[in-house]
Amino acid sequence: MAEQMGSCKYLFMSLLMLFQVVQCRVLTVSEIVDVKLPHQPKSFRIDLVHRDSLISPLSPGNISSTARWKRVLERSNERLRKFQLDSRSYSDKVSDIKDAQAPVSSGTGEFLMKLAIGTPAVSYSVILDTGSDLTWTQCKPCEDCYSQPTPIFDPSKSSSYSTVPCSSSLCAALPQPGCSKSSCQYYYTYGDSSSTSGILSYETFTLTAQKLPQIAFGCGENNQGTGFSQGGGLIGFGRGPLSFISQIGPSVGNKFSYCLVSTSDPPSKTSPLIIGSAAGLNAKTFGFTPLIKNSVHETFYYLSLEGISVGNKALDIPAGTFELDSGGSGGIIIDSGTTITYLKQSGYDAVKQGLDSAVSLPQADGSSVGFDLCYTSAAAAFPSITFHFKGADYVLAKENYLYHDSTGVVCLAMMPSSDLSIFGNFQQQNFQILYDLDSSTLSFAPAVCDSL
Repeated sequence: MAEQMGSCKYLFMSLLMLFQVVQCRVLTVSEIVDVKLPHQPKSFRIDLVHRDSLISPLSPGNISSTARWKRVLERSNERLRKFQLDSRSYSDKVSDIKDAQAPVSSGTGEFLMKLAIGTPAVSYSVILDTGSDLTWTQCKPCEDCYSQPTPIFDPSKSSSYSTVPCSSSLCAALPQPGCSKSSCQYYYTYGDSSSTSGILSYETFTLTAQKLPQIAFGCGENNQGTGFSQGGGLIGFGRGPLSFISQIGPSVGNKFSYCLVSTSDPPSKTSPLIIGSAAGLNAKTFGFTPLIKNSVHETFYYLSLEGISVGNKALDIPAGTFELDSGGSGGIIIDSGTTITYLKQSGYDAVKQGLDSAVSLPQADGSSVGFDLCYTSAAAAFPSITFHFKGADYVLAKENYLYHDSTGVVCLAMMPSSDLSIFGNFQQQNFQILYDLDSSTLSFAPAVCDSL
């Protein structure tokens, strides 16, 4: 009897231990989502190619710097108008969309990156856009699609494709969600009649040979607007929940950085985009400033700009010029897809006057390109321009704010804006820019970008 009781006790303890082992393996859904699998990549390094580079599939060819900058300014002006429309009330947007004549589209970004979609994976060059959330590509069957340099994605040929249900929180995050046959439908307009619509879907994306399953993206079946014919789609790096970086961020440390080579560098040089743990700055000293959240327009990366100096002279800019107002309008954002910097009119006027006073040179006509303040002497001593962000100074040497025309004219690569200010990518060249979404900070340091 004693032996039987001992055996039963041993069996009971064994079962209890087994139950405890099984019990400790049961995880909640939220815990499963947060699990970092051992094989998950910690970082990606991807080459960005400027859309006008000779190695870009969208290259205009070997054109003059004047012609190139005219194209750049047209795209930047269109993008500014789109952003200003986005940052205002819905009723104002509808009125402007009805009255719009010139084609304006989002996705007029400046840098292309390569990725692959589906199983088997099909490669595309897409526009990187820190000013958009939705990642999308054109899909078959296409009711109305523009011409693109690569085949249109066919979801019927991918074994990993599925649609996002209407009940999903990602569907609810769309600005204009719809529902058809239990699948979420999206419709995006971009400031004029340009638009993309289709099915919000899940698919496997491949970056640098690493597969990322269940990425939500727009499968566009109806895409209209002359501004879209610029690649195989768009990858959104904005702050909203639908963006690519928001979806993969938790598994890669919620950070990314890029370092943009100069537009005057040889076309063979590319700009590194680093996502994940390797995105830290390669500098002993650097500046960092908070990323400001705008609950009305959560996509954009807002900064706190407290003032601007030309040389050692602080400019007389009215207090609050670059602040967000109570309705979520105004402020200043940093953007990868806008080339030049736009400043609210009073701030721009102060910079223009301050620079003109500092150089004491006769002005030149810059209307052939579209700039406002130009000179004929590039050899003159131009002062630095410092943007005083909260907690950090961003110092621009003349290479980061002067456009050099092929005729010898140099122009201030900044223009006025009626409301929203934008810190453009020309001012970001030869700086490594780190977006840390966990700490909501932007860090920056001068860098030799092609050596990172």
